[in-house]
Amino acid sequence: MSTEPVEYEEISPELSEELDRLAKRFRMADGVGMQVLSLIGGQTEDLLGRLPMSVRQGLDRATRRALESAFDAAQFSRGRLKDRPDWLNTVATTAMGAMGGAGGMPTALAELPVTTTVLLRAIQGIASDLGFDVTEPVVRAQCLQVFAAAGPLSRDDGTDMAFLTARITLSGPAVHGLIAKIAPRMATVLGQKLAAQAVPVIGAAAGAATNYAFTSYYQEMARVYFGLRALARDSGVEVDTLLREFRMRVQPPREIML
Repeated sequence: MSTEPVEYEEISPELSEELDRLAKRFRMADGVGMQVLSLIGGQTEDLLGRLPMSVRQGLDRATRRALESAFDAAQFSRGRLKDRPDWLNTVATTAMGAMGGAGGMPTALAELPVTTTVLLRAIQGIASDLGFDVTEPVVRAQCLQVFAAAGPLSRDDGTDMAFLTARITLSGPAVHGLIAKIAPRMATVLGQKLAAQAVPVIGAAAGAATNYAFTSYYQEMARVYFGLRALARDSGVEVDTLLREFRMRVQPPREIML
């Protein structure tokens, strides 16, 4: 068994600076979600328990439907509506969250697929902004992959990086398979959102705050996800090398398990 040290590819100071910037975005994405939890006076673990049993049982199915409809609707809208800046997407979904929360669980459920579509369209806009062709099936699937990140009400330690390293390959009904993999985790995330919107009295405020957190969070995750891939494309450095360097910036070295 070889004991020789592994040689890693050196990166330039400019590339290192860009990685520092992306790592900062990644770490800062958690803050808004914690503010939402403070607003509704609860803990992440408590939220799903607040949902009616019928909603909890149908959450996986509802999430899968929302993702599938969003996948088609977001792409369809690209020929009719221009991409919008991040802040405008956040304003739009915040207003939707307020309306969804104002009517309790029925309106919150009705708002779910609409917000998911706007979020996916925002992610596609970020991919396009960074020079990726969102008409390509792999890029469209990568946009979906951003939803595999832990949600803003769960990720408070800046260490959820599995969604960054997943390999996207397309063959046959691959998109449906990807949605099937993402849906269970996304169902938990959206369940937290629904529970927050259903909080008595402050449902509209909680819905607006939750959607603000979700949109801000997933847009930041998209900028990190596609930002790393854009760096690899433009620099010629392997994406695995950049991911390793990125991980070292997010986690203290003693916590990294290679």
